Amino acid sequence: MLQPSKVVVALALLSLAAAKVDWKSLSNRQHHQQATLDAQAGPRDAFAGWVDHFQKVYDNVQDYEHRFAVWADNLDFIHSYNQKHQSHWLGLNHLADWTHEEYKQHFLGYKPELRLSAPPTTSFMYANSSPPASVDWRKNGSVTPVKNQAQCGSCWAFSTTGSVEGANAIFTGKLVSLSEQELVDCDVSRDHGCHGGLMDFAFTFVIQNGGLDTEQDYKYVAEEEKCTVRKRNRRVVTIDSYEDVPPNDEKALKKAVAGQPISVAIEADQRQFQLYQGGIFDGECGTALDHGVLVVGYGTEDGEDFWIVKNSWGPLWGDHGYIRLKRNMANSVGQCGIAMQASYPVKKTDNPPEPAPTPPTPPKPHPPPAPKPVACDASVSCPAGSTCCCQRDFFGYCLSWACCPLVNAVCCDDQQHCCPHNLPVCDTTAGRCLAGQGLGFEESLPWSTKFPAIKMHDSRSWLPKLPWGSTLDAAINSSAAVLSS
Repeated sequence: MLQPSKVVVALALLSLAAAKVDWKSLSNRQHHQQATLDAQAGPRDAFAGWVDHFQKVYDNVQDYEHRFAVWADNLDFIHSYNQKHQSHWLGLNHLADWTHEEYKQHFLGYKPELRLSAPPTTSFMYANSSPPASVDWRKNGSVTPVKNQAQCGSCWAFSTTGSVEGANAIFTGKLVSLSEQELVDCDVSRDHGCHGGLMDFAFTFVIQNGGLDTEQDYKYVAEEEKCTVRKRNRRVVTIDSYEDVPPNDEKALKKAVAGQPISVAIEADQRQFQLYQGGIFDGECGTALDHGVLVVGYGTEDGEDFWIVKNSWGPLWGDHGYIRLKRNMANSVGQCGIAMQASYPVKKTDNPPEPAPTPPTPPKPHPPPAPKPVACDASVSCPAGSTCCCQRDFFGYCLSWACCPLVNAVCCDDQQHCCPHNLPVCDTTAGRCLAGQGLGFEESLPWSTKFPAIKMHDSRSWLPKLPWGSTLDAAINSSAAVLSS
């Protein structure tokens, strides 16, 4: 058994081991390599630090242990993969506690088969352009910060807003973040919200709707909701048409990207794509397109050509939310099929005058205050709409109260019944209420029966305390007992 001092030393050593892993600079390859080695040396402590860094929350111990096992398996995969590849590397990003199957199920949503029902456009306005050696639309203020689609297959919506945002910024000089949620909720005739869609269909929706609302006004919630019509009708940014880039042609794609950010589809279901951390990705990937992204530029580094691709999985994924894909592949489709189904919006006309923000939903009116009970004395009351009637009195003091279920009622002398104020005469023989003496039954009603009054919360008896320590009520009861004996 460990002595207390040894336990303290052991815990201190574990803390030092955990402290070695710095999760804040994983985009630096050398730092990441060291972090991976440190994590393998003490995986459980490293996982605890990783959970804290990425603010992960698990339901119970079983879930925690399951996620640790998944994370450890991904750690081994990352270490093995990075030893075999020099151009790029994988990392323990915020998706490292997801299995590969979970990742494919929740983060991909492009539907290439939908394009079969959309006839390709025939014009390509960049056909005769001469693109420069490199382009980065982020430096021109035409790209919004990286967004996060979360666990909703709405990548197609983010790719759409990204290219419309870029086209609008280039045309107007003003960068406006646009609403993916409007597309998820309202573009439902051919696209499928969190279950996938197509950028061309989304462009068509924007054109037919007459524009798109802002991100600020129609906020993203990562799930399908009912279309908010008043927000759909708030048209801030418009486009005039859209065009498809000639397929399977990276040179044509380069011309298009030189003109504006371009929506593209890629195959992203590989495990190495899930865990991508940095570098120029030239790893194995196919052409079964399943993810919509945005190409915002291209360039060359150390003789390697690449595309700059904006993803929609938040800034913690990849290179601050971006991935560089190898450019000028030997095949015609490009890395991960990037040149197969590219398209972009065309903007030639001004936006409409900016509408006022959507007014907030008015709050529901407060219900009217509940009617107050009728106080009989300081200690008992009757419900609202009733009348207090004394059931038992002692020299003008009421010792017990009852309630008549009528407003402003007349209390009958039998101390058990009451009559309405417009029929104030109690006929104790017939048990009826009369309008006046001598009037018949044709102007009468049966009298009402009273019910006990209600004691108020935290009330104290109004009856005075007698010198010998009893209440007047108790004294009366005692006197009555003596008189009856």
